[in-house]
Amino acid sequence: MNLPNKITISRIIATPIFLFFLVPGWFGQFFGLADWGRYAATVIFVLAAFTDMIDGNLARKNNLISELGKFLDPIADKLLVTSALIALIKTDGLSVWIVFIIVAREFIVSGFRLVAAGQGVVIAADKWGKIKTVTQIIAIVAILLRDFPFSLITDFPVGMALMYAAVFMTVVSGINYMVKNSKILMADR
Repeated sequence: MNLPNKITISRIIATPIFLFFLVPGWFGQFFGLADWGRYAATVIFVLAAFTDMIDGNLARKNNLISELGKFLDPIADKLLVTSALIALIKTDGLSVWIVFIIVAREFIVSGFRLVAAGQGVVIAADKWGKIKTVTQIIAIVAILLRDFPFSLITDFPVGMALMYAAVFMTVVSGINYMVKNSKILMADR
């Protein structure tokens, strides 16, 4: 297994660790350090999200792009982002409809990928999908930072404004993905 794939797997492993620290209960209840749990969760999320850029750049730069990497990278992204969004429903009152739109898009795109795989075609992420992921990650980080005592984000709902932008990019990238790959569905008839 090459280094970029190991980095991708580290993102998958980081996801439940992030959730352990973010979701109140375990960390705060047993150790009395709920605020520190959120701080730790934020750091873990940022580091895990950063690995998304590292693994892809490393794979392209060193000609280490693999079928396993093409398969694992979007799964790692979806696990990290979707887990964070679902947890933020509980911890920050994130609206369920926002999470539904984002998760629905991911299921639809994954369905397209399954159909394509059945035809022997591997569909890699495009620039719109990457912009969507970055926008979602920035929005999640802004929401996570909202309650930090040293945060520059005050009463203005920066995190929510960014989350609405993330929903918009999610819809745009989903439509682009379906239009661009519609021939795959048509060929499956």
